[in-house]
Formats: sequence, C-alpha cells, structure tokens
Amino acid sequence: MSVDSGNHRLVAILHSCAAAFQLLTRFPCPVAVRYTGEVFRRSVLFYPVAGLAIGLVLAAAGTLAHAWLPAFPASAVLLALWVFLTGALHLDGWMDTADGILSHRPREQMLEIMKDSRVGAMGVIAGVLYLLLKLSFLYTLLDMHWTWGAAFIICIPIWSRAFMVAAIVGWPYARRDSGMGSVYREVGSKHVWFVALLSLLLTGAVFLLFGWGWPRILGGTALLLAVTGVTGWASASYLNSKLGGLTGDTYGAVNEGCELFQLAAVVLMLGTL
Repeated sequence: MSVDSGNHRLVAILHSCAAAFQLLTRFPCPVAVRYTGEVFRRSVLFYPVAGLAIGLVLAAAGTLAHAWLPAFPASAVLLALWVFLTGALHLDGWMDTADGILSHRPREQMLEIMKDSRVGAMGVIAGVLYLLLKLSFLYTLLDMHWTWGAAFIICIPIWSRAFMVAAIVGWPYARRDSGMGSVYREVGSKHVWFVALLSLLLTGAVFLLFGWGWPRILGGTALLLAVTGVTGWASASYLNSKLGGLTGDTYGAVNEGCELFQLAAVVLMLGTL
C-alpha cells in the first residue's frame, strides 16, 4: 500500500469519526466533513466512541458535583449536562416518537406527526416523565452508589449508541425513499459485530481502570449487554410493528430507552449489594 493511499485511508477514518461526533454529540469538532455514503457508513463504527466521550465527561462532572453539592442538585446538573452533550437530539426523537405513536392514528399519519418540528402534548408529557425518571436514578447513584455508579455512567452511553447501529441494520427504514434510510442502506451485520466487540472492549477497559476484579467486570458488562439487547430489541420491534420500520426519531427514542433501562438496572443491582 502506497503512502498516499495510506494517508487517504487515515483521512477517511478520521472524517468518519468526526461525522459520528458531529451527528451524535455537541463536542467541538471543527472538521469539514464531506458527508458521502461511505462516510456515513463508516461513521457508525465510531458510535460507541462518541458514547464513551459522553460518558467520560458525565463521570468527571458527576464526581465534581458529588464532592461540592448535595445529591439532588448534583443529579440535576448531571442530567442537564447529559442533555446538553447531545444537543437534546435523542430526547427530541423520544418526544417526536411519543407524539406519533400515542396519537393512535394510521401509520402514515403517525409518520407525518413525527416529521412536524413542533412538539405536541404527548411528546411533552413523555419528555417530562422521562427526565423525572432519569433524574431519580441519577440521584440514587449520587446519593448512595457513586463509587460504582461513575463507572457505569461512562459505559451506559457506549451501549445505547451501539444498539443504534443494530437498529439501523435489524429493522427496515420506514421512509425508504428519503432521509437516513438511504444513507445508511449499506450498513450491515459486520458493522454490528464490530461495534458490539468494541463496546465490550471499551466497557472492560473502563471497569478495569476503576480497579474492578474480573468477576465484577464480567457481571457489569453482562448486565449492560443484556439490558441493552432486551430493551433495544423490544422497543425497536414494537416501533417497527406500529410504523412499518424505524426512522431517525425512533433511533433516538430507542437510544433514550436503552439508557433509561440501563440506569434502572444498575440502580436495582447496586441496591442489592
């Protein structure tokens, strides 16, 4: 392989990584990415990395807030930061999906409601309830289990974004002739296996750096993998049955659902220790 071709490949990889960060986060990423089908396809490989970056910032902020603030305001700060780091992109998808699904209209009307930039009553209610639940779980972790919770906070965004790749591959796109369905058409099972393996490695590395022994590393990783798999599969299957496929909004909704149930599972598990 020539030096020029090697440099071209490296640039393509960096652009794909930048595309993942620009799409999924609000981290400063001043790279002029040319959004081709190849870049979109490769960008999914970096979804867990974007999740890791979010998790690291959350864990650092949570540790500082835990040291300086009571648990409740610390959890509110952490929740606000979590929303800010994604530009509320996935939360917006959660609310738009709720507006469509809870309208109980025919499929095409649901899709049209979800395209509307305005948020309806069902979306607002779903968003408020979601944030309250997430706040309560973060409060519990900060109040009683932050020594363990910080490690899980880093890993939860890894797995929720990894499942977004599985959702892209595993279910059809509802708007087949437009939108994200066309740009992600060539994402395949090899991408899912790659992000699953990468998520396992990143999770194991995080737990190892926190000084966990192998039984706890394996148990914590298995918990996140199982909860993400079950929650993601169940929510994506349900949305597919209602909409005839998934959309960009539902990818965000599935991501939020996976995060919420992972937090719930972690709180329940730590409560039994």
